[in-house]
Amino acid sequence: MSKEAAASSIQAGSRDQPDRGDEDDGETTPLLAQGASRGASFASSVFNLMNAIMGSGILGLAYAMANTGIVGFSVLLLLVSSLASYSIHILLTLCDQTGLKSYEGLGEIAFQKAGKVLVASTILIQNIGAMASYMFILKSELPATIHSFLRTEASGLWYEDGGILLILVTVCVVLPLALLPKIGFLGYTSSLSFFFMLFFAVVVVVKKWSIPCPLPVNSTLSLQMSSPTPSSNFSGSDCTAHLFVFSSKSAYAIPTMAFSFLCHTAILPIYCELHRPTKRRMQNVANVSISLSFLVYLVSALFGYLTFYAQVESQLLLGYDAYLPHDVLVTVVRLFILLAVLLTVPLIHFPARKAVLMLFLGERRFSWIAHCLSTFLLLLVVVLLAEYVPDIRNVFGVVGSTTSTCLLFVYPGLFYLRINSHDIRSCSSTKAGALVVFGVFVGLLSLCIIILSWAQMSF
Repeated sequence: MSKEAAASSIQAGSRDQPDRGDEDDGETTPLLAQGASRGASFASSVFNLMNAIMGSGILGLAYAMANTGIVGFSVLLLLVSSLASYSIHILLTLCDQTGLKSYEGLGEIAFQKAGKVLVASTILIQNIGAMASYMFILKSELPATIHSFLRTEASGLWYEDGGILLILVTVCVVLPLALLPKIGFLGYTSSLSFFFMLFFAVVVVVKKWSIPCPLPVNSTLSLQMSSPTPSSNFSGSDCTAHLFVFSSKSAYAIPTMAFSFLCHTAILPIYCELHRPTKRRMQNVANVSISLSFLVYLVSALFGYLTFYAQVESQLLLGYDAYLPHDVLVTVVRLFILLAVLLTVPLIHFPARKAVLMLFLGERRFSWIAHCLSTFLLLLVVVLLAEYVPDIRNVFGVVGSTTSTCLLFVYPGLFYLRINSHDIRSCSSTKAGALVVFGVFVGLLSLCIIILSWAQMSF
């Protein structure tokens, strides 16, 4: 499809059907032409999107605040969340213009078949990496969490083997949820995942008053606190919260925040199944989801930082392990975080499977055979990666730094500029261009940080 033909098809589509992007009149738009008579509710869509947004990245935000300061972190978090919401607005605007309902379809309109393949491949790589990383976390942390919860000595039982637990939770939890035909069905499990994250934030607030300041120092803490502190001149009596912090480690904050709001692969599938799917209604779903996630992020980061100050760990729970090694609430919240990560995997699996089917089968009618086969193969690849790749988080750190920023910032802005090339000097096109520039900046920054961290580890 040529660029001119794409533009003419968009204009023809806008003449043939009324613009309902700013109305919520209760009628079903063409976006749900093949859908059921009633789609997913507003609440379940919000929970699904929040589940796609929030993951294990919440554990690193207190460390980001320690390296940027309270005000600096808050401003950056607000900026990144606003840009994430705006990129969703761009995607929904393009869907409204073209009548398409998939990220891959927008790529095809913008850059023909190459754009479709590029977007589908990016979604597939990013989501496989995310699922494998989450599975790796479960494999590594679940045995220790269960052992801590039961308070028993190591005895070599089956539940102390991460590989066995990984296969068990995949077969019993992930596979049944991943086989569901519609993403809206995951609203119930997504609500559980959100409340797990909310419980984590509440525990962080409560435990602020359980750990005294200055922090206790003993001979075992130096062994337990393995990661470097944000400030090399920290003393035990330093309990000062900084409003602004500027250091070489401040560069870690922006990529951490950007990846904490990545949900764009799930946006359009959720949009397709939303009951009364107007552009305005879906934008409200996105705004509510991002706002609630913003509040949970901010509260957990703030009180995590005010608990440990400059000694906050890059993974927040490690600090509680050091100072409250046998605390029941900390053990429960660790288990809840792992369950939230576990329940996020089926949601990430949905757009990955959709990308696989679109790459190999194109736009065909639903088939249970293709649905089940692609589900099994994807989960098999993910489990094998989590089981046998020893350093999977570093491998997919590089992949994630590029694919995530493309899906979050670069592609939405780039597609908008391409599809609306006839109006390139408009304010909307300028904003889209700025979004692309910001995405390239974040991607290069995070990639450089990963390479530098590897270089430091090798010396």
